[in-house]
Amino acid sequence: MIIETKNLTRAYKSGDGTELIAIDHLNFTVTEGEFVAITGKSGSGKSTLLYQMGLLDEPTFGDVILGGINASHLTVGERTQMRLQELGYVFQDYALLPALTALENVMVPLLMQGLSNSVAAEKASRALERLGLSDRMHNLPGQLSGGQQQRVSISRAIGHNPKIVFADEPTANLDNETSQVVLKSFLELNQDGQTIVMVTHEHEYALLADRIVTLLDGGITNDEINVHHTAARAKLLE
Repeated sequence: MIIETKNLTRAYKSGDGTELIAIDHLNFTVTEGEFVAITGKSGSGKSTLLYQMGLLDEPTFGDVILGGINASHLTVGERTQMRLQELGYVFQDYALLPALTALENVMVPLLMQGLSNSVAAEKASRALERLGLSDRMHNLPGQLSGGQQQRVSISRAIGHNPKIVFADEPTANLDNETSQVVLKSFLELNQDGQTIVMVTHEHEYALLADRIVTLLDGGITNDEINVHHTAARAKLLE
């Protein structure tokens, strides 16, 4: 398994001191190369689970194991290195730096890995070309449409060939047509073997995944192989 959680629990303290449990002793696995959609109502724990698996937050209790490595046993520095080198992230708000071009935005995590400017630029260029943005590399985010900005975000997520891409509501701010363009990008990446974990509240988009996991009150209520994914993908790609 490329991802495994064991008794994963994340609790928060509210303003009045009450403990709010967002994820409750959750056991979950993802196989390498899977495209998994995590769905559920607002407040069900979807994004919290993704942030735990993506090492963007630490659990109150339990373990997150990525590629056989238990993140609980890592130092802060080691967790940072794992995020930089092995994980990619796509957020609903794109999270692009407005003063940097598309190319420079994709280069940022590569430079943080210690790559030279020329190597980072080469890798970033290839990632942008893969997402159909070869003619937009030198545009600022403000000069790009929402869909183009999200594709820059995906390019940044895959520029270093991560083992896993985590996407948190990647189509939330996009119209239907633009959302389909972004989802096609995910499908193409997955067809090339990329492991993808995507949080979405759109059932139509969840149907594109190999597997659909439904959360409620911090626990899994349904985890099933999606027998409809072939038809859903064919419809999107037609």
